[in-house]
Amino acid sequence: MSSDYLIAPSPEDTQTFADSSVRLIDMIFPGDTNHHGTLFGGVALAHMDKVAFLTATRHGRAPFVTARSERIDFTAPGFSGEMVEVHGTLTRVGNSSLDVEVNVIAEELVSGERRNLTRGLFTMVARKGPDTRLPLPPMPAPAPEPGEDEPLRMVEMVFPTSTNHHGNLFGGDAMKMMGKAAFIAATRHCREIVVMASSDRIDFTSPIREGSMIELVSRIRMTGRSSMLVEVELWAEELLSGLRSHAATARYTMVAVDKDGRPKHFAPTGA
Repeated sequence: MSSDYLIAPSPEDTQTFADSSVRLIDMIFPGDTNHHGTLFGGVALAHMDKVAFLTATRHGRAPFVTARSERIDFTAPGFSGEMVEVHGTLTRVGNSSLDVEVNVIAEELVSGERRNLTRGLFTMVARKGPDTRLPLPPMPAPAPEPGEDEPLRMVEMVFPTSTNHHGNLFGGDAMKMMGKAAFIAATRHCREIVVMASSDRIDFTSPIREGSMIELVSRIRMTGRSSMLVEVELWAEELLSGLRSHAATARYTMVAVDKDGRPKHFAPTGA
């Protein structure tokens, strides 16, 4: 995605965000599993460390590194085709370090069955430098749990391998994330096998820079007899400043199908 055709965000498309809670949601694909079809422990640990880093940085707005993790015991396997939800919560804040508890939950998307895979405690330390303000902000009030009617929110990180020579996120990688968010939201809504039938035009309104956090916000706007209209907003957040920019919005038509690929019918609802 080249920066020459991107439109600068308008003031109403930017905001700062104070909440430090982070929820990463991803699918377990065959490339993430061993020959038994269960999630590699290293993939789960990578998700956990990423969430600990994002939680720490969103709170302290400083460059953090991982100093230590406690023993991590896996209590249940995650299987190919399931969703994995990784949630980070601050448990301690000191002058220059903090602790993040990270929980990993697997969810069978069609049945809705959820089980705890593992948990761990990560100690993160803010590196001293011009971008680091110490002491760190005090512990925040606990964030409320999202309600059933709340949109699905999931985060990701923009690494150099996903950017072009300008340091901006590739448009294809952004569309892949948005399509995945639409799939998860639609499947969780109807608890059926779903496939993408179409996507509307997507206009990218601001660049997404390397090192930014991405938040995808998915809402079910309408359901028909066998299809759903899913709207996905894409926000980019500068982790050190907290500045958020609306980068894109897309609408997808998702269709519920049976195992033979034929559309299934359910009660329609309006947005």
